[in-house]
Formats: sequence, C-alpha cells, structure tokens
Amino acid sequence: MATLYHNTLSAGSRAIRLMMTEYELEFTLHEENTWERREEFLSLNPAATLPILVDENLTVVGAQTIGEYLDETQGVLKRDKRLFPEDASGRAEMRRLVDWTLVKLEAEVTRYAVHERVTKRQMPVSAGGGAPDSQALRAARANIKYHLKYLDWLAATRSWLAGDQITHADISAAAAISVLDYLGEIEWGEEAHLKDWYARMKSRPSFRPLLADRLRGMPPVSHYVDLDF
Repeated sequence: MATLYHNTLSAGSRAIRLMMTEYELEFTLHEENTWERREEFLSLNPAATLPILVDENLTVVGAQTIGEYLDETQGVLKRDKRLFPEDASGRAEMRRLVDWTLVKLEAEVTRYAVHERVTKRQMPVSAGGGAPDSQALRAARANIKYHLKYLDWLAATRSWLAGDQITHADISAAAAISVLDYLGEIEWGEEAHLKDWYARMKSRPSFRPLLADRLRGMPPVSHYVDLDF
C-alpha cells in the first residue's frame, strides 16, 4: 500500500489526498513536520518539502509531479472519471490552473497564513517559532482578494474551473481553499459563484476526510464542515 507523507494544512498534500480518493486508491498517511528535518524524511526528499508519495520502491515528490504520476498510472484507466482532460489544450489549461493554486496562491497567500498562524506555534523558538508576523499576514490577506475574484470569474464562466469537466485543477483549487477556509481566512460574501463551486466540491465523498481534519488546539471555523454555508 502506498504511503503519503503529508501535513494536514499543506494544500499540495490535500490535493493529492483528494485525487487518490477520487481514484479509489488505498493509501496510508504519515504526518510530517518539515521543520524537524528527520533523517528518514530528508532521505526521501533532501529539499524537505511535501507531499511525498512512496509507492512500493518508487518515491515521487511534489504535488504536481505526483498528480502527473497518478494520472499516468491510474487516471488513464478511469475513462469518464479521469481528472486529466483527454485533449492537449484541456490539459494545458488544467496545468495552468494547478500551477496557479498550488504555486502562485501558495507563494502569495497560503504559505504565509499557515506558517504565521500554525507552524510558528508548533516550532520551538530555536527553529524559528514564535509570534506571528502581522505584516506578513496583512500582505497575505490583501493578496487573497485578487485570487478569489479570479477564481470566482472562472467559476462564473465555466462549468468547472478548467472547462466542462471536473479536473485536477478543481481538486487543487479546492485543496488550497480548504486550507484557508479552515483558518477562517476567507470571507464568503461577494464571490457567490466560487462559493457555489466550492459547495459542490465539499459535497463530493472524497472531501469527507479533509472536513474531518482537526489541528490540536486550533479547531476550524464553524462553517468549515457545512455543505450549505
């Protein structure tokens, strides 16, 4: 059985959890605190980043790479349930949006929200832990507005974010949004189309394990588990 090294509030890790569950794959989870820099963890990925998928004797690193691996080994067998479009243009658009949510949104918003509000509380001072940086949080909260408006426009003009079918772009975006939603960083007001899309994603069976996630000492906002929020 495959093992996924992940962190509960890692958007990339959540995206792979969703994808593997959509493909009905059995796997075990191993929670990893990257800042601990365990020898076994570094032997799997010297860059000390998540997620990491260990499938028998193969180690695959990074959400985008793992997503491609899962599509090539499992998705091609799923026909209408495949999360990668069959046509090249559709795959290109899907990959653009996966990069948007797991790289651009991560770099401008998610990474700071999680690091300042969660990770620094868990880390010892000697490793960089301590009080959150209010300036970093203000910047992240300013940046999120732009991202939400763009994703709302996509949800308003398409059946799914990358086109007419659900794809890995929806999985990745929902994973990233679920992290920010857990922390209460999203004000669900103006982005009605994005909210409706996210409600559809939350209603999928694959989302149930994510909605059950809990951080010790930091429960999610009250609407996090609600399908009608």
